[in-house]
This record gives sequence, C-alpha cells and structure tokens, in this order.
Amino acid sequence: MERYLGLDVHAASSTLVVLSEKGRRLKRCVLETNGQALVEAIRMIPGRKHLCFEEGTQSAWLYEILSPQVQETVVAMLRYRRGQKNDALDAYMLAEKLRTGQIERQVFKAPGQFALLRELARIHGMISRDLVRVQGRLKSLYRSRGVRTPGASVYGSGHREAWLAKLPKTSCSGAARLYEEIDFLAELKQRTERDLIRESRRQRITRILETIPGLGPIRVARLVPIVVTPYRFRTRQQFWSYCGLGIVTRTSSDWVRTPDRGWIRAEVQRTRGLTRQHNHVLKDIFKGAAMSVLIHYPHDPLRQHYDRLLEGGTAPNLARVTLARKIASISLALWKKKEPYQPQHEQRAEEIPREA
Repeated sequence: MERYLGLDVHAASSTLVVLSEKGRRLKRCVLETNGQALVEAIRMIPGRKHLCFEEGTQSAWLYEILSPQVQETVVAMLRYRRGQKNDALDAYMLAEKLRTGQIERQVFKAPGQFALLRELARIHGMISRDLVRVQGRLKSLYRSRGVRTPGASVYGSGHREAWLAKLPKTSCSGAARLYEEIDFLAELKQRTERDLIRESRRQRITRILETIPGLGPIRVARLVPIVVTPYRFRTRQQFWSYCGLGIVTRTSSDWVRTPDRGWIRAEVQRTRGLTRQHNHVLKDIFKGAAMSVLIHYPHDPLRQHYDRLLEGGTAPNLARVTLARKIASISLALWKKKEPYQPQHEQRAEEIPREA
C-alpha cells in the first residue's frame, strides 16, 4: 500500500495531503509548523510513505526530522507555474508529481554530515557580504562629495584622519559610523574564519584538498559541506554542470523542409554558454581558485596549461573557465582517491574512478 505525501510549508502553518498509488485524494490537513506535530501526523498514515516538499529555508530541518518516518523523501526545486495557487493545490501538486515521476530537479540533502562546518561557512559568507556592503556604502559617501577613492586604502585605519579631512563636517559623522561598522565586521569575520578553519581541519579530506593550487583553507571549508560526498557525481561533466562550469548549446528553428529530402536539420546559429542552473558558491570557489593559480603559482602545470591555451588562440576569459574546470576535475578525482595533489595530477585529472 503506497501513499504519496505532499507538504507545503510556511512559517506558521503547513498543509499535508495524501494520495493513493492510483492518485485518489485520501486526506488533507493543516498543521502547525512544529516538528512534533508534523512527525505525529506522518506516523498516523499507514502504508509505505513517499514524501515530497519544496526546497527552501526549512527544507534541511524538515528532511532531518521527517526522513526517518517515511520510506522516501524528495526535496524538489520547482519552476514558477501560472494559474490558480494556494496551499492545498501546491501540496497536491507535489504529491502528484512524486507519484507520477515528474519531478525534474531534486535537491541533495545530507544535514547530518558536516553540519557545524556548513553552518560556519554560511555565517562566514553572510558576514563577508555584509562587510563588502558597508565598504561600498563608505565609498559611495565619499563619491557623493566628489572625493575619489581608488583601491582599498580608504578602509584602513592608518590614514582615516586624512580621508575624513576631505569631507565636510556634515558628512564626517556618517563616515565615522561606517568606519566603526567596518571595524566591527572585519574583527567578527576574522573570528569566524578562525572557527571555520579549526572545524575544517578536523576533517581528513580538507587537508587533502588544500594541497590543490588555488584551494586555500577558506575555499575548501566552503566546498566540503556543499559537495558532502564526491560519489554524487559519476563523471566530471556532471560536477561541472553542478558548479556552473558545464557548457550548453542552445538552438531554435532547427528544421527546414526541402523538395527532394523532406525535413532536414538547418545550419542555424548555435549559442554556447555556461549552464544557468548551478550552485553559485561552487562556481565562485573554482573561478576564484583559477585566479589564485594565475597570480600565485607561475610555475605550476596548471598555469602552464593556461599559457598554452592563450598561445593556441583561446580568449583569456575562456581560458580561465577551462582552468576552473581543470581544478574542479582534480578536486573530484583526489577526493575519490583520497590522495594529495601532485603536479602530474594535472595530466591525470580525467582518470576519475567510478563509484564503488
């Protein structure tokens, strides 16, 4: 007896619906968004249970508390749909898509693995973005008074008096408050980075990944809790797509009709680009690692590979993307093999073992 459950979750209330294996609507109830209430409601449903809910702020928590109560848990990333919409319809749609196998994108969840590291990386990212935002506000204040602020010297503590002297007295007070906020966030970011690196170094795999050029302690600490396990990806192409480094080709109006041959494929313009559905943090990590290799590793085979691409006529921006793919491939291979980086791995990046 199969039961398909759809759960539409909001901050205060959640709507749970149950479908039979033939699509018959068996039950619908509104519950408080409370862990105990949701668990008890699902326990009361007989049969083999398959649960589906959407990706969102609470999805990791829901997966953690509800997956032990069901035989299958699916976290779906759904596209925007037109037409009528309410909580019940959303829940029924999730259950029906799960029953008929129409869920196109499933979100990987492993809340029990690298939980503390994942939370520290998330907080570190939030603080970093806040710091950059405040720094931008400070430069905007100087620009509003006609003061140019090239570089990052305006943020430092050594020449602040000289910078403040360029502002009228009416603007000095606001700039001083922004400087205080920058100092506080910078100090908080440093403390968070220390905690992040300390927790990251407890994992053996992070020490292996840190041997790869361009992947320092911070990037590795952000990378590991997102990927969790390299065996999610059978090939490097799958990993590239997940990281936003996979190439996709788009065409339209592909066919033309001829008198003698019928319908044939037309020679139409093909648009090539990187995949748009990806993990933005991983794309930032590997593109940043590629830039670090270009700046800090002039004699590494990875940098030499980049130079060969330029000599062959590849545009610099495309060569950087290729280098980011190379670093991603090496990371995936070494993670599976549990081996530290050696320069010869640049030539062996394609030798990624299959999942056992």
